Amino acid sequence: MRTRDFDYRLPRDRIAQRPLASRDASRLLVLDRASGRVTHRVFRELPELLAPGDLAVVNDARVVPARVRGRRAATGGKVEVLFIEPEIPGRWRALLGSGGRLEPGEIVKLPGDGAHLRLLERQGLEGDLVETGELDVPKLLAEHGHVPLPPYITRPDDDADRAAYQTVYARTEGAVAAPTAGLHFTPELLARLEARGVERAAVTLHVGPGTFRPVKAERVEDHAMHAERFEIGAEAASAVNRARAESRRVVAVGTTVVRALESAARATGRVEPFGGRTSLFIRPPFEFQAVDALVTNFHPPRSTLLMLVAAFAGREHVLAAYAEAVREGYRFFSYGDAMLIR
Repeated sequence: MRTRDFDYRLPRDRIAQRPLASRDASRLLVLDRASGRVTHRVFRELPELLAPGDLAVVNDARVVPARVRGRRAATGGKVEVLFIEPEIPGRWRALLGSGGRLEPGEIVKLPGDGAHLRLLERQGLEGDLVETGELDVPKLLAEHGHVPLPPYITRPDDDADRAAYQTVYARTEGAVAAPTAGLHFTPELLARLEARGVERAAVTLHVGPGTFRPVKAERVEDHAMHAERFEIGAEAASAVNRARAESRRVVAVGTTVVRALESAARATGRVEPFGGRTSLFIRPPFEFQAVDALVTNFHPPRSTLLMLVAAFAGREHVLAAYAEAVREGYRFFSYGDAMLIR
């Protein structure tokens, strides 16, 4: 398939720079994936759109304030460090951005007394390898870290983002980007879903920076997919398999949940407990084995996220729905509005 087949026109003023004051006040475009029919609702109406017995699966990953501002020891030039994950004691995966190319062996000074890291190896897609030595990175991030807002949010992060760029059910620290479909939920909405008879289970997929990388290859198949860490516990796997055996819908809250569940189901068709990494690239055509409905935000043109949604609902239906969302003034991307595909 051609990457340009997943392009669409989006005015820049439709990219949400801040969330709404009320999470569940976001608009909700409902797409029937069989017919392509679109209706317009509000996110707080979600309980009316799901059925008793549906299983909603959420991603409980918690975003870390992983972005730190440092300086090159040799020149004093600014360096932005995005800590991704620990590799081994004293070494981390990180993305380093600066005005000039950093070379292996360079020292980057960090906030705090004597804090620094050394670039060991440039490794591209999965992040650079850096030596942190005795540095307490979690403490550094807690004291000096910034919320790692996506690149299409063009303002600096502020104190409000620490709460806003986090789901209300976030629990397991490690993500450097929010599972944004979950940002629309409130405790009250979760209680209404429970009262409606909608079951809930949680998996963990730590969203990495690769989720924001556009597909630059001319052919979709030539794109090198990033890997992300995920974990599905026995309780969540059992809930999904039980729901499917009983012909109840599994509703994935976010593309990250789709990726986790489908990764775990590839071998046997059943969702097995799992802990590890996935580089599964879901794109048309794709046979879904675990997910029946999807709650998701609107995604950038030519992105792997848009390709996943197109695989689930059909490229033509999805692009037509996106065009209508643009005409109707929906807000796009992480702090924007949502879709329910069923």
